[in-house]
Amino acid sequence: MYRRILIATDGSELAGKGLDHGLDLARAVGAKVVVVTVTEPWMPAFDDALALSADPDMQRQYKEGCERSAQRILADAAAQAASIGVECTTVHVPDGHPSDAIVHAAGEQGADLVVMASHGRRGLGKVLLGSQTEAVVARSTVPVLVVR
Repeated sequence: MYRRILIATDGSELAGKGLDHGLDLARAVGAKVVVVTVTEPWMPAFDDALALSADPDMQRQYKEGCERSAQRILADAAAQAASIGVECTTVHVPDGHPSDAIVHAAGEQGADLVVMASHGRRGLGKVLLGSQTEAVVARSTVPVLVVR
């Protein structure tokens, strides 16, 4: 059925449910997983732009913080996969637009299914799908399993 499942996560609680579901599915069908997390580029708001002129290290600090966070998210996911016997590789896409990066990673990794949460960190419970999930569903060339 599925041989390689790409699971997208941003480390949020709802994304954790997507990770759980994707790993359980992978274990049930004997699939390998690729867990991907995307960190968005730093785009300073007006106040940040003023602060940047006073502290040129702000952007570097942002990127370093994103890298640390991504590595923690991916290490936790890999440990969870290993604990249930699922083969897992991890991918961090820095400075990416989440939906674009997820669709690209699915193709690049040869995924035959994408699993992701209905909403990410910024999700609004009152809408059916978050904007990133909606964009992945619209543009993916492989099936997308949305976990709520």
